[in-house]
Amino acid sequence: MAAELGPTLDRLWQVILSRRGGDPQTSYTARLFTRGRAKIAQKLGEEAIEAVIEGVADNPSALVGESADLLYHLLVRREGTSGIDEKRARANL
Repeated sequence: MAAELGPTLDRLWQVILSRRGGDPQTSYTARLFTRGRAKIAQKLGEEAIEAVIEGVADNPSALVGESADLLYHLLVRREGTSGIDEKRARANL
């Protein structure tokens, strides 16, 4: 996957991978994984809504921050779901 992301997202991806099995008391990423896919999906949704709000409010600096949060949670969500589970979930929509 790293070759497809570009340098910035690749670094983020590597951090996510390195922290996945870490201590949930000291790593937000590890804490998300221990809380499960439903919590990760909830956080992804929250960040998406916050990004939309800042975009509509024409607040570029806040939109950048919320977009970064959205990308982070999207990558965590992708890492927390197998490709088979992902396709199955889409088929059930």
